[in-house]
Amino acid sequence: MFSLFSKLKERVDSFLNQKNFVTDFLNKIEEKTGIKKRLLVTGAASTAGLYLMVGYGASLICNLIGFVYPAYYSIKAIESPNKDDDTLWLTYWVVYGFFGVGEFFLDIFLSWFPFYYLCKCLLLLWCMAPVPWNGSRLLYTRLVRPLFLRHESSVDSMVCDLSGTAISAAETVTREVLQTLVRNRTIHPAEPEAKQLPGPSVCTQLHPPIPYYYLLLIKI
Repeated sequence: MFSLFSKLKERVDSFLNQKNFVTDFLNKIEEKTGIKKRLLVTGAASTAGLYLMVGYGASLICNLIGFVYPAYYSIKAIESPNKDDDTLWLTYWVVYGFFGVGEFFLDIFLSWFPFYYLCKCLLLLWCMAPVPWNGSRLLYTRLVRPLFLRHESSVDSMVCDLSGTAISAAETVTREVLQTLVRNRTIHPAEPEAKQLPGPSVCTQLHPPIPYYYLLLIKI
């Protein structure tokens, strides 16, 4: 437990020493109030914990905690040349997705448990904790991976069937729409362009005008 808090402390200190909009905002508050950034973060975390126990909208706060921090470090992992952190955060998002699907069906029952959102927030913090016994890695190894390997072929065949059905349905709908448009005469074949008579310039080139003095000679 002590190693967990020490790792979290190091991660928080590393984040506070970086240049981003959060640290800029904390620096402005520190200049105006004289309170250190670490104390501000500790107070905000304590307030969030109390709010998760008794406050309204605890679900939103919990989801923000489980999404914003991992999303930020996932982007940093994508931009870094090291791929070990990519695997770490991909594992977290897989576990987060499984948890979200299960919560969707059980939320009506789980929300009645006391301190449910606080427990959920602690679970998500455990899943994103930078420790060897990281929660997402443990849950993926013990629960998600065996379940996936057991049903991988069935899921692949189901996905192929669904994709084929979706493509055929899209083709059928498109064909019916085109047939309906043709039946209602909203699509017409391209009409040939009307033939135009040659303009004055063409006639002039073929039959140049007779000079005026020729007409006078003929009249005489």
